[in-house]
Amino acid sequence: MSQTLLLALGLMLILEGLMPMVSPLRWRRLFEQLLQLQDGQIRFFGLVMVIAGLMLLWWVS
Repeated sequence: MSQTLLLALGLMLILEGLMPMVSPLRWRRLFEQLLQLQDGQIRFFGLVMVIAGLMLLWWVS
């Protein structure tokens, strides 16, 4: 279980690091746009991502 969790964490870090590595200017602009969002919009986006992740885990297993 812990090995699977570490593999998932490693994959997440790789995916999170791709955008700033490949296109730092676009990443910076996207981050600046995210700073303009209201707290409720950010929470909704987080909720959608959690639901999408849970659906993906359910589909795969």
